[in-house]
Amino acid sequence: MEHHSIHNHNEHQGHDKHSGHSLEMFKQRFFISLLLTLPILYLDPHFQEWFNYQAIKFPGSDWISPILSVVLYFYGGWVFIQGGWRELHSRIGMMTLVALAITVAFIYSLAVTLGLPGMPFYWELATLIDVMLLGHWIEMASVQGASQALAHLAKLVPSVAHQVVGDRIEDVLVSELKTGEIILIRPGEQIPIDGVVVEGASSINEAFLTGESRPVPKQEGNEVVAGSVNGEGALKVQVTRTQDMTTLSQIMRLVEEAQHSRSGYQVLADKVAYWLTLIAIGVSVLTFVVWLSLQDLTFAINRAVTVLVITCPHALGLAIPLVIVNATAISAKNGILVRNREAFERAKDIKTIAFDKTGTLTEGRFAVQAVYTEGLSEKEALAIAAGLESLSEHPLAQAIVEEAERKNVQLSSATNFQAQAGKGVEGTLDTKIYRVGRPEWIAELGIEFPASLRNGLAESEAKGKSVIALMDETRVLALFVLADRVRESAKEAVRQLQQQGVQVVMITGDAEAVARTVAEELNLGRYYARVLPSDKAQLVRLLKNQGPTAFVGDGINDAPALLEADLGIAIGAGTNIAIESADLVLIEDDPLDVARALKLGKATYSKMVQNLLWATGYNVVAIPLAAGVAYNFGFLLSPAVGALLMSLSTVIVSINAVTLRRVQLT
Repeated sequence: MEHHSIHNHNEHQGHDKHSGHSLEMFKQRFFISLLLTLPILYLDPHFQEWFNYQAIKFPGSDWISPILSVVLYFYGGWVFIQGGWRELHSRIGMMTLVALAITVAFIYSLAVTLGLPGMPFYWELATLIDVMLLGHWIEMASVQGASQALAHLAKLVPSVAHQVVGDRIEDVLVSELKTGEIILIRPGEQIPIDGVVVEGASSINEAFLTGESRPVPKQEGNEVVAGSVNGEGALKVQVTRTQDMTTLSQIMRLVEEAQHSRSGYQVLADKVAYWLTLIAIGVSVLTFVVWLSLQDLTFAINRAVTVLVITCPHALGLAIPLVIVNATAISAKNGILVRNREAFERAKDIKTIAFDKTGTLTEGRFAVQAVYTEGLSEKEALAIAAGLESLSEHPLAQAIVEEAERKNVQLSSATNFQAQAGKGVEGTLDTKIYRVGRPEWIAELGIEFPASLRNGLAESEAKGKSVIALMDETRVLALFVLADRVRESAKEAVRQLQQQGVQVVMITGDAEAVARTVAEELNLGRYYARVLPSDKAQLVRLLKNQGPTAFVGDGINDAPALLEADLGIAIGAGTNIAIESADLVLIEDDPLDVARALKLGKATYSKMVQNLLWATGYNVVAIPLAAGVAYNFGFLLSPAVGALLMSLSTVIVSINAVTLRRVQLT
């Protein structure tokens, strides 16, 4: 087993092609454009031939399609013309290709209507504008949907809370509540603010947060969050986070940030569109020159225009947004909040994943793991120790009290209670003096220490576990072995990640012995002990030299490491500032979600690549045929057949994107 003891943030932002565009604008333009397209399709000769009908003819009916196309071009297509113009000043991409295709189709079709020999492209122009508007609408809706749902939820959260003031209940504005105040939540009410239950028991629906509709039982000491709904019991809750600090507010801010983050796959689609544009223009010009020398001007123009029109990527426009909308839905359902879409996509490359131990792989709170006794039963020892420790504030003392409660041990009540600083506590139970404290206290008191207990102490300390001794005035009666409990799902999470070919590393500030014990329990081959908070980021930088690295943490001191990692994952939303620095936020305190997130990242990537291949593969076949390479064999790809091929490609891309929902994350 390899172990080590050791004593800047990249911003990924791109231009936003949707600046100044709204979801409603795309939606409205799509539906109006669709309505304007229907008469064009009805009047098109190809449709009449395919569906064997005769369109109604009347004076001026030949001008319906040209006039509607003018409206469509300037109403539905103008957003792409503007986008293409902007891209010409930076880097040509999808918008340029769409703008070029619709402009060429529009001008050429009008020229045909005004007398140029050839077939107009009105229905190709109209459907192209419709599909592109639909693609952009879906893309924007995919990230805005979650935000709108949360904004709607925020409106539902009550603005008034029932504050407990002495013996009375006062209704006060939630905005005026301060940390530490007590509020009452009646059965069926929505919880207005984050807090900790101080009295009562109930079950709470936290579906908005976790996606889990099953009510979660809550009792004293459990945390409740704003936006969740109380069940059958009344609860008294102490306020822990107010206003903008509540989990709901933090999540809303995260979703908003995700909307402004640029998708790396969209960048990939833009790269494809860039090359496709260059190829389309190149082939179109070449086609024109070659056919001009072989045939007449009309034939040359017709072929050149056909190449440009059918190169336009209907499917490419939908390939990425459709996968994004499905990936967003799946991640939200699994309690994975994507703060930075571009970073989420980097999940597929992760070679090493570093976990901060405390609060991530472990629960971050002590629990009794073993009890050694001499001359009395385990229950008797727990009753005496918990009787004294119930009066202490120390976290180790709380662990002993919790263990006694878990085993339904009746606590003895102590008198003459005294805390001895740095040593432990003492008190009288049934006229007898007992002490509970650090093992070092035993030597100071000079009392008998039985050999069996001495062996237990040596064994526990070798494993880096904390030990508390129970003593009377003459000898040591029992030892309680305490350790930070490893999360139940941590072992499975590590196994799954290793199965995915990811190296799992543990980082902890704890002593070597503690780190080794946890690493052995989790079957980890590599860990770093005694790492100072300030050194975590430096360690992540070191790991990055061996390949893309993710870091999983939950504490305030994890923020620099989360920023340094290629992929920063914060566990447990709303707990602290760590989520501000993360790329992914896992709502539940479940390390298994880390494996799910990486799996989803890889599945999303493969769907994106498949869709891009489908979307562009059609062009590999269509462009040469449209250019007329098979003309001598009597085959010439008409714009209408090209458009049908394009539609088929779009359907395949859509179905493939939806199959992402069938990916098994567990």
